[in-house]
Amino acid sequence: MTLTLQQLTGSNFAYQQLPFERFLDDAAALGRERLELWGIAPQFHIPQVSDAEARAVRRSAQARGLRVHCLTPEQVMYPVNVASPVTWLRAASIAMFRRAAELAAELGAELLLLTPGRGFEDEPLEAAWRRSVDAVGEIAAYAETLGVACVLEPLQRVESNLVNDSRTLARMLDEIGSSNVGAVLDTVGMAVAGESVDDYFDSLGDRVRHVHLVDGSPAGHLAWGDGRLPLAEYLTALERRGYGGRMTFELFGDGTYAFDPRPVVERCLSAVTSALPR
Repeated sequence: MTLTLQQLTGSNFAYQQLPFERFLDDAAALGRERLELWGIAPQFHIPQVSDAEARAVRRSAQARGLRVHCLTPEQVMYPVNVASPVTWLRAASIAMFRRAAELAAELGAELLLLTPGRGFEDEPLEAAWRRSVDAVGEIAAYAETLGVACVLEPLQRVESNLVNDSRTLARMLDEIGSSNVGAVLDTVGMAVAGESVDDYFDSLGDRVRHVHLVDGSPAGHLAWGDGRLPLAEYLTALERRGYGGRMTFELFGDGTYAFDPRPVVERCLSAVTSALPR
C-alpha cells in the first residue's frame, strides 16, 4: 500500500489558545480531509460538551469539507486515570471515556483514543494492570454499541508504569480480548522505548490503526525538523508494512508552537511530502 499525504489529519494540538474556527479554517486551507480532535478546554472539554454542541462541531467541519476521524480526550495532564487505585477517580475516569464515546458518535468519528493510566509506584504492578485491562475493556464494549472503535496508545515511562512499548501493548490488547480495540503507534513514544516501526508491526500486525507522526530528541513531540528522528525511515517502513490508516502531527513542543501554529503545520506537511517513499 502506498502512503499518501491525504492520510495526514488536521489536528488542534497546537491550537488550544486560538478560536476553534481558526483551527478548522487552517485545516481546510491546508488540504486536510480528516481531523483528530483533541478534547481540551475550551475547544472541546468532554465534561462540558453537549450532544447538540458536538453535532454543531460536526456541521462546522462538514461545511469546510472536513470530517472528524478520531476523538482524543485530554487524559494525561489532568486527573483522568482508568487504572487508579482510588475508587472515585477510576470510576470518574471511566465515566469520562464513556461520555467521550457518546460524543465521538455525535461527531461521526471512527476512533476514540485511550491511554492505559497508571498505578501507584509502590503498589504491585499486576493490580494496576488488571484495573487498566478491565477499564479499557468496559469503555471499548460501550463504544462498540455506539459504532465507535477504540485505539490504545502506549505512554512514556514518566506518564505510565503500565504500557510503554509495543510488546506490553500487545499483551494488554490480548488480555482485553476485544476486536474493537486497536493500537496507536506514536513515533516519539516508540523512539523513547528504543523501538522501531517494524517492532510495532511484528508485535501488533494489523492492530496498528492510528499513528502519531512527530519528531523528537527523542522525546518532545516536536515539529519535523526540530528533533532528530528519521522521518523518511519511518514512512518507508509504514509503507512497507502496508499501513493504510491516518497519521497525526501531535505538536506540543515547549508551547511556542501555539503562538502561530499554521506555519508549523505547513513545515510538517512539507517535510512529509519530501520524505514520502517514491
